[in-house]
Amino acid sequence: MIYFCALMKVYNFSAGPSILPKVVFEQAAQAIVDFKGKGLSILEISHRSEDFEGILQDARKRVKQLMQLGNEYEVLFLQGGATSQFMMAPYNLLPQSGTVGIVDTGTWSTKAIKEAALFGQVQVLASSEEQGYNHIPKKWEALEDLTYLHITSNNTIYGSQYHHIPEVSIPLVADMSSDIFSRPWDYSAYDLIYAGAQKNLGPAGATIVVVKKSLLGKTGRNIPTMLDYQKHIKKQSSLNTPPVFAVYVCWLTLQWIEEQGGLATLGKRNAAKATLLYDEIDRNACFKAHVELEDRSVMNATFTMLNSEKEQAFLELCAQHRINGIKGHRSVGGFRASMYNAMDLEGVEVLVEVMREFERMG
Repeated sequence: MIYFCALMKVYNFSAGPSILPKVVFEQAAQAIVDFKGKGLSILEISHRSEDFEGILQDARKRVKQLMQLGNEYEVLFLQGGATSQFMMAPYNLLPQSGTVGIVDTGTWSTKAIKEAALFGQVQVLASSEEQGYNHIPKKWEALEDLTYLHITSNNTIYGSQYHHIPEVSIPLVADMSSDIFSRPWDYSAYDLIYAGAQKNLGPAGATIVVVKKSLLGKTGRNIPTMLDYQKHIKKQSSLNTPPVFAVYVCWLTLQWIEEQGGLATLGKRNAAKATLLYDEIDRNACFKAHVELEDRSVMNATFTMLNSEKEQAFLELCAQHRINGIKGHRSVGGFRASMYNAMDLEGVEVLVEVMREFERMG
């Protein structure tokens, strides 16, 4: 039977903007009304104030601590989402005579390919498009002549994820929007990491960029001020007015991650949630996983129904038990369960029980 608490609580499996820790919501809500007892809202304090400057710089520090990175890296809080980084990364890294290699694993990779082509040559090293993006390509040609390699570490739409770090001798760039801080990982293997915040880090509106400083200033380009990583580094993420509230919530979430025991603890929790759900998908006669076993995402489980005519009935059953955001991306259909850091095991247990009830209904 479905747990009684499922009738009282909404379980949010949305891919983003997504679930965040309850305590973070509570702290952020209080700060909107009254920030630190000052009689001012976090929404109205100056971005040049000592209070916010402290929050911004501490957030940058905490990112580096979680990633175990040294002073050769800089952390930026920017705006524009990961989509803006499809442009900013090649603008800052790719000379006009250079070539970027990109592994195509789905929608976000194809967007990165399109934008990078505006700044130089693009070589698509491998693609899983013909197989419906149901796996991560493992083999590609020699990389020696490339300026850098770009990958998307986790694919929210198709539900695949890198479970290994490509071993390359050229700079490695990754869009980690949907799996950043979800597991212990060797972030030092990357030269540039970017991520939209609205998955594991905070609300929509903030974008994190982590870049090795030695990578910059080599393109020979005249880069517009707002698109120049070096200019943002010089101003410590305050080249213009930063997204104050979004950064504040990111800061709260970074503290929450540390309080949970860091990435090692979260990685174990996330693996347990994913194992529970994928085991049910593979067992249940009504459903089928989209992605091959070895490449399945721990963050975004995508699956279909063997009888597509019953999809709406399953969505309605989920709605009855307050399961939200389970419908697959509009471009691919089916179902998608996003299990970001703040999703507890109970939520996945409820979803699994609903899947079992649906199977029993025939």
